[in-house]
Amino acid sequence: MMIRSAWRPFLTNSFHLLLAFVLLLCADVAWAQAKYKIIHAFGAPGDGSQLLGSVVLDKAGNIYGTTYGGGANLCGTVFELTPGSNGPWTEQQLHSFSCYEMDGFGQRAGVTLDTAGNLYGTTYSGSENGGGGDGTVFELTPGSNGWTETILHSFNGSDGSGPNAGVTLDSQGNLYGTTITGGGYECGTAFELVKGSGGWTFAVLHDFRVQNINDGCGLYSGVIVSKSGNILGTTGWGGTANLGVVYALIPNVDGTWQEQTYNCGACGASVSTGVPAKGSTNTLYGTATYGGVNTCGGSAYYCGSIWQLSHKAGGQVTSSTLYNFQTGVTGSLPVGGVVRDTAGNLYGTTSNGGGPSQSCGPNGCGVVYELVHQADGTWVYKVLHTFNYSDGGLPDANLTLDGKGHIFGTTQIGGPYGLGGVVFEIGP
Repeated sequence: MMIRSAWRPFLTNSFHLLLAFVLLLCADVAWAQAKYKIIHAFGAPGDGSQLLGSVVLDKAGNIYGTTYGGGANLCGTVFELTPGSNGPWTEQQLHSFSCYEMDGFGQRAGVTLDTAGNLYGTTYSGSENGGGGDGTVFELTPGSNGWTETILHSFNGSDGSGPNAGVTLDSQGNLYGTTITGGGYECGTAFELVKGSGGWTFAVLHDFRVQNINDGCGLYSGVIVSKSGNILGTTGWGGTANLGVVYALIPNVDGTWQEQTYNCGACGASVSTGVPAKGSTNTLYGTATYGGVNTCGGSAYYCGSIWQLSHKAGGQVTSSTLYNFQTGVTGSLPVGGVVRDTAGNLYGTTSNGGGPSQSCGPNGCGVVYELVHQADGTWVYKVLHTFNYSDGGLPDANLTLDGKGHIFGTTQIGGPYGLGGVVFEIGP
């Protein structure tokens, strides 16, 4: 595939600098035998439940994340997990969302941590003067009397609706994110929140529209900000083949933004909600939830795939499929994206497969996998863990690598409390 010359600024900035659409944490580790353990099981009375987003670690090793449900008001929580000196972890609820009051609810993503220790995130619904609303962007600030929540923006439909992903911080402390729907064409928006001395200023950077075949629709994943200030992301559908697009939003000198798009032929029938990972040589890796060539569920849909986009000299971009998921014990339907270690191996989860489970269904509760990069350029797929519901099930989010040889992740359901879900760790 050839890419038009207008894409060259996007590719130069994105592939060269930070094209990942992820927070990439590197770990240089040789996996001998993966050891799985539950850090915290959710779902006990008063605790949160259902984890749809990734976790983030601070420098002290504490873990932060969100739950979709549970908590004091049954509308989800923001939590912190602190490691103990003898092994057990302690959970603290930093915030319990209050449903239809002046708060949001329905956390489908994790939180972002800044250098001052503040947390930022989104809710899929809520706020807008306390009467339902189309979601929020919030901040949690630590203090001597606990954590204080501030609603930075409440969506109203015309400026976006239903943020599914979290927000991304740039070097200046500004926030960027996306919504699935809303906007002038009901295809979602990309937005920014600029931090100033008088507070935060919200702006829509781009209003997506599927009516334009060169644009995308349905922004399930978040964005990354390149060092040059470009905003980069993917859409779930749209484009010339309605398979989704990779887009770049480039700032103009007059304060407006220009969109450039690339039709991702290798992304499959549906780009995953998880954001992809950047390679070391102008290469991008990602997953397609319903992509690939193998059918699942009686040929009703495809099992998913892992894809690669490579930028070549002269502006050419090539796409290829690294792995096609299939029904059975090896896992299928990757809702989350992939993360990459310094050896070039990829790690992710599937929300299905692993073998029959009475609690998760005939196809299983999902797996954690590694795609090992060989010296000859080929890839070898390896299952690191198979969920069995008692230890978690249906993982939906990207994994997190801590740089010390450990993988952290979440599951939507399962664990000792049934539907609560877990935060887990896999180590060598």
